[in-house]
Amino acid sequence: MTRDRTTPPGERTSPSRDRTAPPRTPSGRGRRPWLGSLRTRLLVTFVLVTLIGSATATALAYREARTAILKRAQDSFQDSLHDRVAGIAPDVDLPPTERTLTELAERVSQSLDGAPVVISRYRELQGASDGLADLTRITPQLREAVRTRGSMSFQRVTRDDIPYLAVGTPVTFGDNGEASGLEIYAITSLRPEQDDTAALLSAVRDGVVPVVVLSALLALLSARAVLRPVRDLGRATRKLAEGDLSIRVAVKGRDELANLAQDFNETADELQSSVTHLRDQEERARRFVADVSHELRTPLAAMTMVATVLEEDADQLPPDTARAARTVSAETAKLSRLVDDLMEMSRFDSGAARLRLADTDLGEAIRATLALRGWTDEVRVELPDGVRGSVDRRRVDVIIANLVGNALRHGAPPVTVTLASDPGSGLGPGPGPGHSLAIVTVADHGPGLSPDALAHVFDRFYKADAARTRSEGSGLGTAISLENARLHGGTIEAANRPEGGAVFTLRLPLRRTEGTTG
Repeated sequence: MTRDRTTPPGERTSPSRDRTAPPRTPSGRGRRPWLGSLRTRLLVTFVLVTLIGSATATALAYREARTAILKRAQDSFQDSLHDRVAGIAPDVDLPPTERTLTELAERVSQSLDGAPVVISRYRELQGASDGLADLTRITPQLREAVRTRGSMSFQRVTRDDIPYLAVGTPVTFGDNGEASGLEIYAITSLRPEQDDTAALLSAVRDGVVPVVVLSALLALLSARAVLRPVRDLGRATRKLAEGDLSIRVAVKGRDELANLAQDFNETADELQSSVTHLRDQEERARRFVADVSHELRTPLAAMTMVATVLEEDADQLPPDTARAARTVSAETAKLSRLVDDLMEMSRFDSGAARLRLADTDLGEAIRATLALRGWTDEVRVELPDGVRGSVDRRRVDVIIANLVGNALRHGAPPVTVTLASDPGSGLGPGPGPGHSLAIVTVADHGPGLSPDALAHVFDRFYKADAARTRSEGSGLGTAISLENARLHGGTIEAANRPEGGAVFTLRLPLRRTEGTTG
């Protein structure tokens, strides 16, 4: 009697028990928007790698263990059946009766471990060790394989979620293996083997949880080790951007992050050196301007006095001499104004400018500025009474004089000056009493400002007409006005009106806020 251990076509296995494919893992989670931080991405990556590795190892281990357990059970059962049939079947008289077939099945069943269900068949006759057993577990495919192959065959089937092993073998006689027509089938349950593989799978699956937790802890530790230098660099970069040039980071190790920290420190050293050098140069330049302006005041005062005397007596001088005297007087006056402007700018740059606040009616102050310079008849005003605030009257006078003077010199009439107040739009801590905003607009009806002039109108020594190198202004008027407005906590904006002409808008808080004194 020979044996063929190849499972015939048509083998059925339980869909709920035989799962050899690895569990699916979410492949797209690393791209979700909420995974924004590097720490979270590292943690998710570690956990996903661990889950994929654990799932793959679990699936492979389950498949190999299941195959080994089933193969051992199949081989053991087939060997036992072969030995029992070989020892009992030769004693059966042929052709057998149905009773004889039943007795043969019972004898074979009793000699096997676990007393499986045994069926003996001879042509159309059949006998079973258990008449109540479900004989449909012997499938037509298995019977066909036994008949055609003439050797032992097996098949695994499932009934009611319970796996069974069905083995069939023909009984042969003689050395040449002559078929007798007698066939023996045995059915045994694979439930113990199924329980063993399920217990193995559960044990491996339960072991995944501590592995994932351990991987998460390792990911957190790794992220902390990697991100701590990154956080230190980020903190140092912010402090450097805020102006703390002495900030440095500790260099630890010899990896890429240590090299990055070293590069940051070298960059900070170079930046500190450059900024210190520039500050020294700027301080020397400011000191030079202040010293020169101061030293020029005394000779300028003498020159102004002499030029004034010469201009008063110019009518009594020859024409050429009179013209020279008037030119000297005018140029001396310009030089005197330039020195005064330079002195004022140097005070702003050095932080020495201070406000002398006093309760002031803005409308009255503006009218006084215009009257002092003889512009009352040249300027249209809309100056309501009652717009009062705590301001430095002298600096407000400088702002209005510069803005109106520019409009008269470079614009076209009529020049208008309007005053308004906005109680709820102050630049201070909030609206309410003492926090209102005065809005002064100075507009002309000239050609307006070019785009380039609008971008540089408040720059120092900027003149809209590059060819106008000899003008009455020093090029510092608008810059000084803006600095005075900022000293009050306000601002000045320049624009062109839709109907033509330039307009300068002064926004001035009527109560000084913290930090506005130079």
